[in-house]
Amino acid sequence: MEIKPPLPPFTRETAIQKVRMAEDAWNTRDPERVVLVYTEDTRWRNRAEFPEGREQVRQFLERKWTRELDYRLIKELWAHDGDRIAVRFAYEWRDDANQWFRAYGNENWAFNAQGLMTHRYASINDLPIKETERKFRWPLGRRPDTHPGLSDLGL
Repeated sequence: MEIKPPLPPFTRETAIQKVRMAEDAWNTRDPERVVLVYTEDTRWRNRAEFPEGREQVRQFLERKWTRELDYRLIKELWAHDGDRIAVRFAYEWRDDANQWFRAYGNENWAFNAQGLMTHRYASINDLPIKETERKFRWPLGRRPDTHPGLSDLGL
């Protein structure tokens, strides 16, 4: 049986840890790595897509990161209770015409006893921005610990 600590029920500290781990994984832009934190039968809502299961999620992520170039993400804990976590997030990306966007959103997560995510429901809005308006400028990959979070950036 796969186990992905920290495990529910979440404390504030373990929920923050789980959120940062998710942020770090998504910033790799590696679908093979990211899907390993979801159950085999995970259910998602992401904008107008509803992938079910790891394979559909992997395919979704491949399409996403092919389209959303130079992707950088920050997640922040909003609330937690038992086996559920709510986060808010923002990420910046550009399309193949070099138009930059900042996506703002909220996610609701549910976990099984082994710490794998069973459900992920995301609501997301994209805002076109100028390159000069970008706030997420660290090298691709994990956000440095010294980089401000969403609240610090006023987002």
